[in-house]
Amino acid sequence: MQPATNISSDPIHGYIPFSSPDSENSQPENRVSEEIYERDIIDCPWMQRLRNIHQLQTAWWVFPAAEHTRFQHVLGAMHLGSRAADLLYDSLAESCDGVPSKTYVSLLLRMAGLLHDIGHGPFGHFFDEHFLQDYGLTHEIVGAHIIEHELGEKLSKIKNTPTSVLSRNEKLVAADVAWLIQRPRESDAEKPQWLVFLRSLLSGIYTIDNMDFVLRDAYMSGFSPRSFDIERLLHYSRFTESGLTISDKGIDALVRFLSAKADLFRSIYFHRTVRGIDLMLVELFRESKSFLFPGNPLEHLDDYLGFTESSLLVDVGRWKKSNDPKLRSLGGRWALLLERKLHWQMVCQRSFVFEINDPEQTSILSDKEFFKKKIAERLPAESRNEEFRIDVARHIHRPHTAGPTAGQNFLYDSARDQVRPLTTNALYKRLPFSHHIVRIYAKSNQYAGNFAAAIDGLFGVSGSDDLTNM
Repeated sequence: MQPATNISSDPIHGYIPFSSPDSENSQPENRVSEEIYERDIIDCPWMQRLRNIHQLQTAWWVFPAAEHTRFQHVLGAMHLGSRAADLLYDSLAESCDGVPSKTYVSLLLRMAGLLHDIGHGPFGHFFDEHFLQDYGLTHEIVGAHIIEHELGEKLSKIKNTPTSVLSRNEKLVAADVAWLIQRPRESDAEKPQWLVFLRSLLSGIYTIDNMDFVLRDAYMSGFSPRSFDIERLLHYSRFTESGLTISDKGIDALVRFLSAKADLFRSIYFHRTVRGIDLMLVELFRESKSFLFPGNPLEHLDDYLGFTESSLLVDVGRWKKSNDPKLRSLGGRWALLLERKLHWQMVCQRSFVFEINDPEQTSILSDKEFFKKKIAERLPAESRNEEFRIDVARHIHRPHTAGPTAGQNFLYDSARDQVRPLTTNALYKRLPFSHHIVRIYAKSNQYAGNFAAAIDGLFGVSGSDDLTNM
């Protein structure tokens, strides 16, 4: 029997369907069976929490229309999970042994897309770096724990996607979902090949995650209404015995996608004011985090459930009226951020591009403190006492050519009828490996020229095409 469905209207994908009980059994307590639907997962507190965590971390303070949240993004990723399963299942079954049913693969990808961000804290990846890292955690590790230990029983009872039903002997394995959302590591060899291949759709070069956020962030920020051709990119993709493979006929769509993603990093995620806000937030967070959350989120899951950007910003907004002098002082500084009275302004910017064989890790850019010291040494006497900060924003333009996530994407050479490394394509090889935007921030632009001369002298150039104070 055709499953009941609900639909959510979405500006990126149109209507997003998800399985749902009929209206008479909309609440779990009213149902005769214990069956769970996708709507139950979407409506659960862990998912609804994502409505209060912005997708764009701090960039929504700069781009007023970009108020979208992780919740809207993961619905889009869930939808792309279905599309990927519809287009790629047959080639997956031909390339691997023991592949479960198409319904299982579709449900697995849908739930991985829906839940891949469930471990995020306030300000997303910023929270990973400045809080979770203290406990050896990432949002993926936290998310995997939530999936297995908080949602595992519910996930195992889902039988329906919007278009099909699992067979009686099939049951969604929460551990499979949790494994898919985490980055590859050495122990992955013990997993079945079909599951390893599917993870390229969560952590490869083009995924149900990044294809949605590139489209969504570009649209919501006003950057571009349609930043790349997702239809062509998916159409020319399939699984081979090597892994997720794109035909040479679709390589232009892949390069366009990577270029659009890089453009978003330069223009939105790494915007000069966004990075200035982050500098201010780093200083505030360093002194505030012990007051914001009691410790390791895995040991305080009930508290973590209610810990979002909304709760954090409300809490710090009250601190300026606290009887505690420390909190009152911090509250006054948080108020400046909430009122968008920013300490740091960009006074100089330079860009550097690294190719695949360039000694990126040994460059001066790899050590910000050393870099800052060298800049300070080159400043004229009148600007030596000027307080400043160095910010180095790094984006991998041609991803996964090395490291744990490498080797997940391949190229089909139609002329030779061969699957080859993606790096053999001339158009792909022409992309730079990484891009660094180096900025100097100060309290005023009084000595902008001195900072520009210092950084240009350090790199042995007489000037730059980049603009100062742009």
